[in-house]
Amino acid sequence: MSSITRRRALGVAAGAAGAVTVLTRTGQAATAAPRAAADDPASFDEVYQGRRIRGGPAHGGGHHGGHHGGGYTVTVDGRELHVMRNADGTWISVVHHYEPVATPRELARAAVRELRGAPLVPLALG
Repeated sequence: MSSITRRRALGVAAGAAGAVTVLTRTGQAATAAPRAAADDPASFDEVYQGRRIRGGPAHGGGHHGGHHGGGYTVTVDGRELHVMRNADGTWISVVHHYEPVATPRELARAAVRELRGAPLVPLALG
């Protein structure tokens, strides 16, 4: 007579739970990759509170040209604002670091507000 023991039932349940976890994570990874490509931010060029802010794909001329900013450059009055894209798709900068925003345009505007008329000083790494 074959009877199912508690140990065997728990083993089967744990194996099934592990398989579901793997399948769920695999599905999330497959759907996350196309979403990231679709979320590339648009370029912008405007005057905000008297300051010229621009943003767009980096062409190798920027300080990081694709390192943290994922190939995106933001400038305030022609000076590069060091930007970083977080894993969740939000953006931060050295001027506006603790409140992530959804787009580089919002980030540039927040930096202008934080600067309060002061010039943007280049980030010295090294």
